[in-house]
Amino acid sequence: MTIAIQHTSPEEKKIWNLLETVTDPEVPVLTILDLGIVRSVELAQLDNHQLKPIITITPTYSGCPAMDVISMNIRMALLQAGYQQMEIKQALSPAWTTDWMSEEAKNKLKAYGIAPPQYKQAVCTPEAFQDEEAIQCPQCNSWNTALVSQFGSTACKALYKCNDCKEPFDYFKCH
Repeated sequence: MTIAIQHTSPEEKKIWNLLETVTDPEVPVLTILDLGIVRSVELAQLDNHQLKPIITITPTYSGCPAMDVISMNIRMALLQAGYQQMEIKQALSPAWTTDWMSEEAKNKLKAYGIAPPQYKQAVCTPEAFQDEEAIQCPQCNSWNTALVSQFGSTACKALYKCNDCKEPFDYFKCH
């Protein structure tokens, strides 16, 4: 039998702090909290009075291969902190969006050399449906860039090249 504990406990804050140390294996400059994939942290008290963290995460897309590694890294962080039992759940709904990324995450991406996702347009107009999205180069800040491939180093990124500084770079696609 388990009993739910209030979400404002010091133990829950401890777990959120632990999650801040878990990085994305595909973009190690970002934590899973930066990405916004952690949807909730709950604590259950077991019969032996131990606490069982229940972490709910949402993949950046439903086939994301990094989720297994992220789940394992969450487990490792919790085990190292002394938690013996834990549950990592995946929630596919609502679907993750780049809107869940923090501004700090977008700044970290740019500093790392990956163009952060652009803001989604709130209003759809015929002009919004262009063949190619204008993406700013994270190296020299030029907008004179060209799409090389719809897929970059991972499926969630596209590969671009700057026509001014000639550097290739990934763009973290908006979705």
